[in-house]
Amino acid sequence: MLVASVMTPKDELVFVSPMATVREALMTMKKHNIRSVIVDKTNDSSGYGLLTFKNILQSVVAEDGDVDLLNVYDIAARPAVSVSRQLDVKYAAKMMVQNSIKRLIVSDNNVIYGLLTMTDIVEVIMDSMEETMPVST
Repeated sequence: MLVASVMTPKDELVFVSPMATVREALMTMKKHNIRSVIVDKTNDSSGYGLLTFKNILQSVVAEDGDVDLLNVYDIAARPAVSVSRQLDVKYAAKMMVQNSIKRLIVSDNNVIYGLLTMTDIVEVIMDSMEETMPVST
């Protein structure tokens, strides 16, 4: 199974500007009830970033950062780790486990196509288990 068939597609992702404040990003995350946002590229040759609750906790809570003074650009993982949509999911999952990564940008040729999360992968595993479970009578 390929990443493309499991990922959350681009049209369902939420993007923020790298110049947005952390407060603005948090408000966006709260509005959409999500735990991460994609940070737009600053230009065509730069990479996408990823801002997660972990980044925010590290910068704001642990380091006493100010949500109104810090920009997303300052604390987001940039460039975010990415995989091709043509990669087999098992290799993406292995990469995630070995590197303690919960989310991967899905991109080819620096064009974003989606986001792959551990939840996406586990849901596919659970669905396949349900399909193969014996029917009890």
